[in-house]
Amino acid sequence: MIAAMANFLLVLLIIFMALALGSLLVGVFAMGKGGDFNKKNSNKLMRYRVIFQALAVLFFVLYMLAR
Repeated sequence: MIAAMANFLLVLLIIFMALALGSLLVGVFAMGKGGDFNKKNSNKLMRYRVIFQALAVLFFVLYMLAR
């Protein structure tokens, strides 16, 4: 039971790490390119990155506790 929970937490950890990386890359490329997309979405993308990073850290801690 605990192994299944640890595996589930690991999957969530990987998902949120990928989401954080994706939002970071899209945000950085948008800032580098500039334009209308950057003006509308750069702050929102960086906010999402912070949220995804916080969730990744949370699930990392939970995963380590479940092991």
